Amino acid sequence: MSTPVAQAGSCIKSICRSNREHLCVQCKIERLSPHAGIVVIDCMHCSQSPSTESDMLAPAKFDDESNPVHALRSPDGDTLPDERFDGLTRLARHHFGVTVALIMQVDAQRQWFSSYDCLSAGPLFPPSPRELSFCGKTTCDDELLVVPDTLADKRFYSHPLVMDTPRVRFYAQCPLRASNGEPLGAFCLLDTRPRELNQAEHECLREFARLAEVIVERDHVAAQLKEEQDALCEREKRMALAIAGSGTGIWDRNIVTNEIHYSAGWKAILGYADWELTNELNESYKRVHPDDLAYVQAAIQAHFDQKTPSYEVEHRIRCKDGGYKWISSRGKVVSRDTAGRPLRMIGTTTDITAMRAMSERLQESVDLITSLTNEVPGLVFQYRLLPNGESFFSYASAGIEDIYEITPQQVATSAAIINSIVHPDDLAAYRASLEHSAASLTPWHLEYRVELPRRGLCWRQGDAQPRRLEDGSTLWHGFITDVTERKRTESELKEFATIDFMTQLPNRRHFMVQLEAVLARIRHTKEGIAAILMCDLDHFKLINDTWGHAVGDRALRHFASLLQAELGKQGIAGRVGGEEFAVVLPGIGLKDARAFAERVQQRIVEAPLMESDWRIALTVSIGITVMNAADAAPDASLSRSDAALYRAKERGRNRIECH
Repeated sequence: MSTPVAQAGSCIKSICRSNREHLCVQCKIERLSPHAGIVVIDCMHCSQSPSTESDMLAPAKFDDESNPVHALRSPDGDTLPDERFDGLTRLARHHFGVTVALIMQVDAQRQWFSSYDCLSAGPLFPPSPRELSFCGKTTCDDELLVVPDTLADKRFYSHPLVMDTPRVRFYAQCPLRASNGEPLGAFCLLDTRPRELNQAEHECLREFARLAEVIVERDHVAAQLKEEQDALCEREKRMALAIAGSGTGIWDRNIVTNEIHYSAGWKAILGYADWELTNELNESYKRVHPDDLAYVQAAIQAHFDQKTPSYEVEHRIRCKDGGYKWISSRGKVVSRDTAGRPLRMIGTTTDITAMRAMSERLQESVDLITSLTNEVPGLVFQYRLLPNGESFFSYASAGIEDIYEITPQQVATSAAIINSIVHPDDLAAYRASLEHSAASLTPWHLEYRVELPRRGLCWRQGDAQPRRLEDGSTLWHGFITDVTERKRTESELKEFATIDFMTQLPNRRHFMVQLEAVLARIRHTKEGIAAILMCDLDHFKLINDTWGHAVGDRALRHFASLLQAELGKQGIAGRVGGEEFAVVLPGIGLKDARAFAERVQQRIVEAPLMESDWRIALTVSIGITVMNAADAAPDASLSRSDAALYRAKERGRNRIECH
């Protein structure tokens, strides 16, 4: 059921009270938005127009509490009417004779109305996102904007507020700017009919905008000050709670009157109630431990004399129960007279008794660990390699003086000195082993030699476990020990396993290893050769039987030394049996090998074995062959030379035979 509201010619408007639809009765076309505040009689579809302004806008009835204008005053919709703005918009609407005068404000996302004066009682359009707002289209401009007819302006002719209700036809706005240039909004005029503004009206609109700018910016400043004040209060609350919960007390000293005021929290640290302590400074000094008093007073005086930027000490203080607590007291002079003399000092006191006890226990643990590591024979260390390649020992026990003959301080910032201590032949392996351990995070293990100023060449063994730190550096925890004696023992054992004790020549097993290496080199070159000689002392059993085994042993050593002297660095000799010796001459053929054998026989003639005044003549039989790449194994060539030796002995001894 609809009821007529206004009539213009034959175009009748009616409002459906149940669903608030606004229809033109004649053309049956919806004309107005669901906001039931304004009924516009003009109908462009049937070309019917009202005759008076009162016919153009017919207000709907709203009570004060439900008026939608109130909801448009801020983004939150909870701001009460502001007469400062309302007076401006009311005056502007009447002065310019427009349908609507409003003050629009913006922030980064939205636009809203600080004041809105309309010919009717309801709003023409609701708040909207800034990028979709009508007035917000031009707030980025600095100049006054006047649009005489929105339907003739391509920026506005398709806007919903132009095409549909309320059919804005005239629009003027002057931007509102803060003193720093920040956009605040706009002072706007809207009308449902096209119109113009003369120059005087332009200036008048600018004046309205300037008045609005002053109010808006003042509100912004006030809001910012309120926000800062609230934040300051909140910080003060948090600080008070933090101080109360941290066991910290506050003191305020009047240096001129020698009075000192303590907070309740300060007194509580010592077990006193708020009323139990006086403000006399001399009374305060009596609570300081006698052993700490001079130190405390000297620290305060140094700050009074401006020798230190602040006063900060840790000392003991007597509590109400007679016991002592450790406290940390910090303060600063906050005012001085014109001569620089201190007037007032404020500070805090914190109970550090538990922290001090923990520190002492920790120090005891550190001292114990340090003592233990310093007593260990060797170097206990913590070594750090930075991503840029620099390295240092973040910890080195006293054992570093025995291991490297340097001090911990010498490697605390740089480990470069170690490179000059490690033996040059082992330095590359030393560096490579650390690099591999850092890259793969595998344990570091290395045996290497060092050259020490006092003890000379020594052997060291290092073992450490690496781990990667957050900054990309690598940290090793490890131990380096002296293994010189062990390496010497190993060398001796190796020598025992490879050297014939009697003659100090390689034994048969070691000689065969060396012979196999010579054959491998011959096979590698495919053209090399080597002469193999088998030597046997003639009638050796007779010497033992005649002169005894001691002389026989001397005969073996005598021949070995003659053989080694003739050999020099030319080849390798070894004892391969009781009185049998073998020689390998790399790169030597039969002719040169025979010449070598003849020189050996000549040496033994020229240097007989002497026993007291007796001359013991020695002779030697020698068999020679040549080893080449065709030999399947070293034994093959050795068997051939042994066969040649056998022929030499068969044919009378003291001979040289070639295979």
